[in-house]
Amino acid sequence: MANIKSAKKRIKVTETKTLRNRMVKSALKTAIKKFESAVEAKNAEEAKTLFVAATKSLDMAASKGILHKNMAARKKSRLAAKLNAMA
Repeated sequence: MANIKSAKKRIKVTETKTLRNRMVKSALKTAIKKFESAVEAKNAEEAKTLFVAATKSLDMAASKGILHKNMAARKKSRLAAKLNAMA
C-alpha cells in the first residue's frame, strides 16, 4: 500500500480512469454486436443507423486514447465491408 500522498492520488486517479475506460469499451462492444446482429437479420435500414452509431463510438474511443487509432480504423473498415456486402 502506498504511503506517499501523491502515490495515493495516482491510485485513485488510475481506478477512476480504468472504470471509465471499461465503461466506454463495454458500450463500444454492445454497439458493434447490435450492428452485427442487424446485418445477420438482413435488416438494411437498421444496420445503416447502427453502423453510424458504432462508427461514432469507435471514433470517440480512439480520440480518448482507449483504442489505438489504427485499431479503430480497422474495425470501422470491417464493419463497412459487412454493410456493403449486405447490399
